Amino acid sequence: MQPRSCRHVYEVIMLNDETRINEDVQQDALLDSYSKSVADVVDRVGPTVVRVNTQSGGRRGGTGSGVIIAHDGLVLTNSHVIAKSQRVRLVLSDGYETDGEVLGDDPDTDLAVLRADVPSRTPAAKLGNSKLLRRGHVVVAIGNPLGFESTVTTGVVSALGRSLRASTGRFIEDVIQTDAALNPGNSGGPLVATSGHVVGINTAMIGGAQSLCFAVSSNTAKFVIGEIISHGRVRRAYIGVAAQTVPVPRHIALATSAEPYAARIQELRPGGPAALAGLQLGDLIISVNDSPVGGVDDLVRQLGSISLEKIAKMTAIRGDKAMQFFVRASERPMNQT
Repeated sequence: MQPRSCRHVYEVIMLNDETRINEDVQQDALLDSYSKSVADVVDRVGPTVVRVNTQSGGRRGGTGSGVIIAHDGLVLTNSHVIAKSQRVRLVLSDGYETDGEVLGDDPDTDLAVLRADVPSRTPAAKLGNSKLLRRGHVVVAIGNPLGFESTVTTGVVSALGRSLRASTGRFIEDVIQTDAALNPGNSGGPLVATSGHVVGINTAMIGGAQSLCFAVSSNTAKFVIGEIISHGRVRRAYIGVAAQTVPVPRHIALATSAEPYAARIQELRPGGPAALAGLQLGDLIISVNDSPVGGVDDLVRQLGSISLEKIAKMTAIRGDKAMQFFVRASERPMNQT
């Protein structure tokens, strides 16, 4: 075997060095691209983030975050940030302070809409379409955690379509899970895609867990904003029942293709939508508009998707027989489930 020439060894060394250099250049380019994307998001959305200070009974309350979503001073934040407060004070990114008027809040989705008197040309963020998100997408959280102004954290979308129980006991649907670090004070601040659009409102973190944080989706926020601006509240469907999750007898579940569990009517409001449609105490509700109901939480979830005054088709088991009922849902009264 002929020994390799010094020239050949030199060329191999040079080739390996060039490969390493190219890989380093490519890695640096990717890092620069990532950094630029995040910096661009912060430059665009950072000026729209506000600090939300609350007062109650003459005493200073909590501090959270919010985001300006319209140039006339419409601000989106969390319901729990302004809950039970008698005065809301907003501090803009440039230090300008103003009072915030609560137009409405919705504890069922942990969202609130405020109106503030802001200077002209105040920047506003744009709400994006959260349905376009995919797991692994880069997101940026901006807020005021622990009083530190305009703090930025980054991460990825860890999961989509999560359900998170609100303070009212109801589930917030279509919640975004992210590993972008959140701390107390981040609540109400925006979760932003690299496009610069707000795709969520940061709402919760799991204490003691690492990188397990949640945001209410922008599509849910759009619905809440529309309801509050139009009606001063979020209107939800109500059928006049109280229910309990119970198992469905196996032979009935097999015969009706029902879920293993259903929502059994425990209380029925006289003259309510369900009673008028013919539902009775003890009926097992197994579907709403052909979507399966596997218990009380599913029933509440399905009611949330029903338009007011529209007729909903409900399937219920009475005895051994599956029956259909057509219920015209009304607006849920205050303090009613």
